[in-house]
Order: sequence, then structure tokens, then C-alpha cells
Amino acid sequence: MSRQEAYGYSSARIRAMELRLLDAAAIQRMLDAEDIQAALKVLEETSYSASLAAQSGGTNYEKALEADLLATYEEISSFVPDKELVTILRLQYDFHNVKVMLKSAFNKKEGGKERLDLLTSLAAYPVDELISKIETEEYALLPFGLSVLVPKAVALWEQNHDILEIERLLDKGLFAAMLQLAEGLGIRGVISWVRTKIDGENIRSLLRLKRFGYDAARALPFLYDGGYIDAQQLSALIAEPFESWSRAVIFSDLGAVLGSIEASNSFADLILDLEKALDEFNTEQLKKSCQGAPAAENVLAYLVRKETEIKNIRMILVSKDGNDNTQVRRLLRYAG
Repeated sequence: MSRQEAYGYSSARIRAMELRLLDAAAIQRMLDAEDIQAALKVLEETSYSASLAAQSGGTNYEKALEADLLATYEEISSFVPDKELVTILRLQYDFHNVKVMLKSAFNKKEGGKERLDLLTSLAAYPVDELISKIETEEYALLPFGLSVLVPKAVALWEQNHDILEIERLLDKGLFAAMLQLAEGLGIRGVISWVRTKIDGENIRSLLRLKRFGYDAARALPFLYDGGYIDAQQLSALIAEPFESWSRAVIFSDLGAVLGSIEASNSFADLILDLEKALDEFNTEQLKKSCQGAPAAENVLAYLVRKETEIKNIRMILVSKDGNDNTQVRRLLRYAG
């Protein structure tokens, strides 16, 4: 079977899997539910029923959602020609696990407790192997550039105990690894999605830093390389009002996204609106790249929609659990 034929088969499998995604009516019923038990009852009537049933009678919804997403990753990995498409999305969990392991190791050295309960099975690299490699300091065999990043992080901790600098180092490594995988595949739509995602993350970071009074020089180290918008050019926007940012990056697809956001007096509201707009744009970008012949982008698009759906479900359940429904409708992302 040729690569094109293999992706034709993958696209057909993905179309069948799309039937499992929740429709707007199910989401609305969850939103209208009186409490978390009623919302979970709605979810039990969907494709999430098996995952919920396997977790303490359906009460541990966090574990159920994680199990459902993991099953999706594994199912798609079993038939997609390029497993790196799945790995690109799982990398965020690999780097999360590394952060957890390093923080636990640092705490342990200072007489504190490990927090291995915060590790997630959603990572591409097996959790048990990661624990073993970091505890024995066998960093050389770690994947995704972590063989270099982890020793650097350990050295930084020994020098200044600055956990924020370590997180910044690892976040840069995450986006570098994502872009490296995408470029290795050589699929234009996938590369474009990763590069635009980097731009979006840079803009998110810039707005948060502006909130705390950073200038361009202090903001630049927090921005990632690899996007379409030059990081140094972007950092200069921090001195400008947010409503002018869209004009400065009008050459980018994100110019229109920024222009669609109404400037708010509240930084908190503005950040929420920006994050939602960027997430929805990333989903829409992939949807457009899927039009036409069967393509690898179909796989990535489905996974992004699935992750967005799970984020929406989690937000609804958390709001019901905390009996606070004031913001949830505003926070929900369009899943495509």
C-alpha cells in the first residue's frame, strides 16, 4: 500500500471515529444539568460510558477523560502511517512529566515529598522508563531533545534554584521538538499548524507579561523560536496597546484573529478571550487544510477536535463540581 493509499484508509477510519464526538445537543444537556451527577449521567449516554464505568463507578471523571484520550491516541497510532502525527500532540504530556519528575527530585533532595501522582499516561514516552532514567540520572537515552535539556535543567537548579527558568527552558524545548517532528514529516499543513501554534503561544505569553509590566527586553526570553512572526519583532509590541497588535502582525493569519477580539478594561477577560480565539483558530486552520484529497492533516485535525472536546467536558464538570456556572459558557471552545 502506498503512503497516499494508507492515508486514504486512515481518513476513512477517522471519519468513522468522528461519529463518536459529542454533538451540540449533548454539550447543551451537560450545561443545563442541575449538578455534576446529572452532567455525568448525560456523559454516560455517550462514547465516554466505558471510560467512566471503569473509574470508581463514574465518579473519577479526570481519570476517565484521561483514559478515553489515551485510548484515542493508541487507536489512531495503530493505523496511521506516520505515528509522529500523534506524537506531536502527546509531546506536551512528555514535557509535563519531565517537569513533575524534576520538581519531585528537587523536593526530595531538600527533604520534601515526591509527587509522582501528577504524572500522566498521555505522554508518548513510557512513564516507568522516564522515572527510571531520571532517578538513575541516565539522561542520555531520553528522547525529544530531553537528553540535553534535562541535564541543563538540573545544572540550572544547582546554580540558582529558579524553577521558572527551568520551566522556560523546557517549554522552548517542547516547541522545538514539535517543529522538528513536523518538519521531519514534510507535510505542509502540519508544519503550518505547528508554526502558527508557536506564534499563538508567543502572543499569549506576551499579553500575560504585559499584564505584569514587562518591557520588550525582559519579555523576549519568554518567546519561542520557530513561528512565522519574528520573536524580537513581536516582543516590541508589549509597549503598545493591545488593540494595535493586529495591525502590527497583519501579514500573519493571526492578525485577523487579534482584530476580532474586543479590547477589554480587564486583563483577565482579555486573556481569556485571546486564548479562546487562538484555540478556535488552530482548530479551524486544520479543518481548512483537510479539504480535498485524503491527507495526514485529517488525523491531526481529529485529534485536536478530540482534545478540545475533552477540555470542554472538563470545564463543564469542574463548573458543576464547584457549583459555579458563571463563566463556563464563555470559556467553551468550538470543537469543529
